[in-house]
Amino acid sequence: MAKSVRVKSFDLVAQDIDEIDVDLLHALSIGVGWPHRPADWDFLRRVGEGIVAVDGIGRVFGSAMWFPHGTDFATVGLVITTPRAQANGAGRWLMEQVLERCDGRNLSLNATKVAYPLYVSLDFQTEATVYMRQGSLCDSPDIGPVDGTLTALPADHIDAVFGFDARAFGTDRARQLALLAEISVSCVLMRDGDVAGYAMRHEFGRGHVIGPIVAQNDQDAIQLAAWHLRALKGGHARIDTRQAQGAFADFLNRCGLGTTETVITMSKGRPFLTPTADAPSVYGLAGHALS
Repeated sequence: MAKSVRVKSFDLVAQDIDEIDVDLLHALSIGVGWPHRPADWDFLRRVGEGIVAVDGIGRVFGSAMWFPHGTDFATVGLVITTPRAQANGAGRWLMEQVLERCDGRNLSLNATKVAYPLYVSLDFQTEATVYMRQGSLCDSPDIGPVDGTLTALPADHIDAVFGFDARAFGTDRARQLALLAEISVSCVLMRDGDVAGYAMRHEFGRGHVIGPIVAQNDQDAIQLAAWHLRALKGGHARIDTRQAQGAFADFLNRCGLGTTETVITMSKGRPFLTPTADAPSVYGLAGHALS
């Protein structure tokens, strides 16, 4: 595997993302219109691993990250290249570096429309559409009483939802959830003494992302989302969901969270989205990179 790639008259090499000034990463994402703040980059570097394409004088031309779960699975994200580097194959080169470093792992990612052909050429398979729902919040509609008890979940008690989440997500992501809980406000829905759902929110980009949202059914997901939305009244909120229609999608519409963009969930290796009977579902993603 080539450890460098030539772009026009200069060479790019892969450097560990932790060695790069966060302001350079922020400038990279701004350049492609992504909303990540320096704080968002810092958090994602705590959670995952990554590489950056740099030239001989330290200029940044691209990035790619992966977020391991256990020994056999990872999500991929923050695959960014400048237009100049992309036109000369830097995106493919970065992904080849990721595939080498993740050898033996099943992978999942959320592809933008621009990057989708690249991932198809690397044998990623299409699974679902993700709808980025965001906007400035209006009053939450009447959603009726909660079936169970819905309360705040302190960060040091987030382990209470690990098993429930793994049933929905398909693998154990306890470390990621524990780190996310440190920067989030979380709530949990309890029913008959058992976890029936949970949701988290954290600052990101222009406002707040609500996710993960994990629940047994649409109505529970609505109650969990509404708990957070009430706290953000008048602010900017974002929920990334694979729910194209149904009660949960209708609720987001009534809250003023319209679809502004879509991406495609793809996998390489075993399929990522494999729902099972009676298992809870992921109604809101933690983020495009974290899934």
